[in-house]
Order: sequence, then structure tokens, then C-alpha cells
Amino acid sequence: MATVTASTPRALPTGLLKHRAVHKLLLIALAAAVLVPLANAQWASGSWPTALTVDLTKPLSSASDWIIDNRDSHPLFLYFFGYVSNAVVISVHAVYVVLLGAGWAGVTALGALVAWRVAGVRLALGTTAAFLACGLLGMWVPTMQTLALMVVAVLASVVVGVLLGLAAGLSGRMDRILRPVLDTMQVMPAYAYLLPVVLVFGMGVPAAVLATVVYAAPPMARLTALGLQCADKEVLEAVESLGTTARQRLLTARIPLARKELLLGLNQTIMMALSMAVIASVIGAAGLGDRVYQALASVDVGAALAAGIPIVLLAVVLDRVTGAAGDGTEGHGRAGWAYALAGTVVVAVAGRLLGRLDWPDAWTLNIAEPVNRAVDWMTNHLYSGVPVIGGTADWAGHFTTWVLDPVRDGLQGLPWWSVLLIVATLAWLIGTWRTALTAVLAMAAIGVLGVWTPALDTLSQVLAAVAVTLVLGLATAVAAARSDRVERMLRPVLDVFQTMPQFVYLIPVVALFGVGRAPAAAAAVVYALPAVVRITTQGLRQVDPAAMESSRSLGATSWQQLRQVQLPLARPALLLAVNQGVVLVLAVVVIGGLVGGGALGYDTVFGLAQGDLATGLVAGAAIVCLGLMLDRVTQPTERRPGKGA
Repeated sequence: MATVTASTPRALPTGLLKHRAVHKLLLIALAAAVLVPLANAQWASGSWPTALTVDLTKPLSSASDWIIDNRDSHPLFLYFFGYVSNAVVISVHAVYVVLLGAGWAGVTALGALVAWRVAGVRLALGTTAAFLACGLLGMWVPTMQTLALMVVAVLASVVVGVLLGLAAGLSGRMDRILRPVLDTMQVMPAYAYLLPVVLVFGMGVPAAVLATVVYAAPPMARLTALGLQCADKEVLEAVESLGTTARQRLLTARIPLARKELLLGLNQTIMMALSMAVIASVIGAAGLGDRVYQALASVDVGAALAAGIPIVLLAVVLDRVTGAAGDGTEGHGRAGWAYALAGTVVVAVAGRLLGRLDWPDAWTLNIAEPVNRAVDWMTNHLYSGVPVIGGTADWAGHFTTWVLDPVRDGLQGLPWWSVLLIVATLAWLIGTWRTALTAVLAMAAIGVLGVWTPALDTLSQVLAAVAVTLVLGLATAVAAARSDRVERMLRPVLDVFQTMPQFVYLIPVVALFGVGRAPAAAAAVVYALPAVVRITTQGLRQVDPAAMESSRSLGATSWQQLRQVQLPLARPALLLAVNQGVVLVLAVVVIGGLVGGGALGYDTVFGLAQGDLATGLVAGAAIVCLGLMLDRVTQPTERRPGKGA
């Protein structure tokens, strides 16, 4: 016994040192011991050293001036961008004319019959109700304008996405090349690339469509590549053994096998295109987005909601229809499409003969006034002076003073090298050395761009909003995972929150919380919460029932089951929820620059408003780097077999 006791202290450190995480920490400590004194001696501590910054103001301003000076005369603009612009304008106008020519009855019939063909009667009735609601709210014409814009933008996004996806799916080298490009397209805030698009194409429909394509094409590209790469190898070998060419194998085997991923890509592209509808209105796109944007400018919550509801309805209907198509469900046989087309033509012709193309004015409801009265009541009774708990303005002030300010001051007070060290440690502990290197380089690039201090301000807002999102999301997801009734009640609420345009959140948030960083964080929480709840709920529900039954048989309480069984087994889903929460919060914190969020969000908005390419693009690039760093720090990377961590 004495011998065992004496050997225990020596065995413990030996076992501990064999742990991979300890090895990583020791290597990071060794590198820090060597590099930190050198960096401190050369550039000192504190904020990012000026000597390591690069001023891009002059070259970007020169590029902006060149574009403005040559936009009306250079062959590149006359014979390429000019043709692209004209093609977009003609396409959108043609779709809009067709929609107006079909009339409200024809368009409604088309939507209902397509939904019936794809998913059955229930979705057809829901689609009919959605289109009728757009008319009842007095938004029929703006809805058709948005629908025409989205049809062209989605088609262009699908074409671009499929071409990029084919290149990435058929070539590993192209996949590696395109991956950072797609990351940049998806993480770059819309405001940052609206400015160069406007410089090239001017204000209007072409700029709005092309900005939407940049934002909405990456999901199609990623899922196309995924579908091609994951095609059944045995089927491909069987087709190849028949002597088919590479093109024949692609058209007859690979693409059909990737059908589910392609339809999911279409679904995601439509959702992202609709989310751009309001932002595109900033650069002259008419439709529902313009109505929401104008309401935001006049702080008219009722008008914003009246225009926002049709966007939500369009998003929900298109999501359900494309989702049902992806599942392979069919309402009827092959003749179904012929019946649907014939029925649409009959209804459209009947509407034209009866002179009922336009939605009747007598059939509209004005919801703006009652909504505004409700908002005024909430503002008057909840903004301040509420006994015991205080008003929403007090909550915003306390959140700023007790959370946002300390986190921001703490981050900005750290030496620049310590921030890089923390990023490297977190990224390497959950990933590989490549993950850590990418995260550190992304964070260092922010300093090189000269926006270190505002980036840390934005980071503090993101961290605070993510913390609130995760707490609320986990509590809600646990309730939904344990009760089918709660999940059914939450589903329509989450649908509305997830599809409501980001701008619409800002109006009631500002009315309740005022202007500042706290309202921006609150809007980010509302936007990110649905995704976190959905992913966490799905992860908790997919836990092995045998493990749950085993824990119950051992007498575990519900709390013990959650803490010791469900949460550990749902770890991948929880980490994905954290990752998605970070990305979504970052997207809205940037838009929060419109309501006093400041930092990088304000710089991107200011750059677009003032035509300042340098300020807008630098802030946008910094946000991309911040998003890349947060993605690497929050999303584990699996080690490849035979590769070192």
C-alpha cells in the first residue's frame, strides 16, 4: 500500500503531460516566453502599434475617383458593365410586367397551384392566405416589385452558385481556392460591398440585384459542391463502368444524386435574397424594402410592420415550398404541373376579362394606426417609471454600464500581443495549428488596417449579445426539447423572428430602449435567437434514447439527465449553435451602427452614406476578419488521420 501511495504523485503529472491540450498550452507558453519580450521591446504594449499599420485611404480614394471619372466613357463600363446593367433592368421589368399582367388573382392562383403540386392542399391554402394578406395590407404592388427583383436575383444567384459549386465539387484545388472567396462573400457586411457596387452601376435596380447575388450565391455554391463531393461512389463507379464520358457521368449521375443538396441550396439562396430586400432599398431598389426603409426613417412602426409582414409571408411560403420539393414530396402525378399551369391561365384570363387585375382599394386594412398606438402605449408605460423592475430605458442603461462598458474597456485595455495570444490559445485548443494561425492572422489584419480600437468595441458588443443569446436560447431550447407542445407553439414565432427583415427589429427596439449600443445588441439577440433555439433543440432531441432511459433507470433527476447526459451528448450541436449565434449577432451589430452602435458598424454605414470607399471597405474588411476569427475560435476542427494537431 505504501508503494502505491508513493508512486501516485509521480504518475499524475506523467498522465497529465500526455494530454494533447496540455501539450498545446505548453507550446503556446514557450512561444509566448520567446516572442512577447521581443514584441514588447520593439513596439511596446498597449494598443496596436502605429508602425504596423497600413494606410489604404489614398489608394482606395484614387480607385473611387477613377471609377467616377471613367464610368461614362471607359470601354469596360460602356461595353461590359453597361450591358450587364441593361440586362438586369430589362429582366426585372419583364418579370414585373408579367406579374402585373397576371393580376392578383392569377399570381395567387399560380402560387397556390405550385404549392399544391409540390406539397399538397394544406400548403396551397397557406400560400393563398399569404398572398391575400399582402393585398389586404395594401402592399400588393410593392410585393410584386420585390417578387420581380427576387426572381431575377435568385435566378442569377443560382446560376453563379451552381457554376462555382461545379468547379469546387469537381476539383479539390478549386475547392481550396474558392473556399476563402465564399467565406468573404458571406461574412462581408452588405453595407461594405454596396458602396463599390453603387460606384460601378449607380443607384437603382442593377446595383440592388448584383449586391443580392454576391450575398445569396455562396450557399448555392457550397451545397452544390457538397452534393457533388458526397455522391454515392458505388453508383458513380457503376456508371463509369458503362463507358460513359465525364460529362455524361455529371449529367446522368452526379447532379441527380445531388438533387437534395441542390434544392436545399435553392432554399437558402431564396432566404438570403429576401433578407437583402430591405438593405437593397438603401441603393434605390423599390418594393417592400423601400417601404420598410422609409418607415424606419420616419420611425413609423406601423408602416414598417405593414411592409415587413409580406416579406415574412413570402419567406415562409418559399421556404415551405422549396423545403417540400427537397424532401421529394409530391401532391399529384405528372399531369399535376399541366393542371397547375392551365388553372393559372384560366384564373388570369378571367381576372383580365372582369377587369380585376389590380387589388381593390376597398379590400385593404390599415394596421399602421393601431400598431402605432400600441407602440406609443408601450413607450409611455414601459420606457421608464415602471415600479420595482424599472423601465426598458433603465435596463438598457444598466446593460451598457454593467456589461458593455466593462467588456469593451477590458478588451481595449489589454496589450495587443495578449489579444493575439488569447485568440491563438482558444483556436488551437479546439482545433489545429492551422486553425490557430488563421485566427491570429485574421486578428492581426485588423490591426494592420488601422481599426484595432473600434474592432475591439464591436467585439465587446458581439460577445455580450452572444452571451445573452446563448442563455435565452438554451433555456428556450430545453423547454422545446422536452415538450412537443412548446415546440409547436414556438415554431411560428421563430419563423417570424428569423424571416423578419433586420431593419424592422430596429424600430421597436429604438422605441423601447432608445439609441445606443444596448439597442443594437438587443436587435442582434432577437435576430440570432431563433437559429440558436432551433439547432440546440434539434441536438437535444437527437440524443440517444437508450442513454436517457439508462440514466432514468439509475434514478437520475431531470436536471441530472440534462447536465450529465443530454448536454454532453449534444455537444456538436451546441458548438454549432454558438458558432451560428456569433455569425448572426455580428451581422446585426453592424446594422446597429444605424441606431448608435458605433464602432465598425458606424464606419460601414458612414462610408456608404458619404461615398467614402476607404472608410467603408476598410471597416467591412475588418468585420470579415473579425467574423473569420470568431468562426475559428467557436467551431472545432477535426484532426485529419495521420496529421498533427
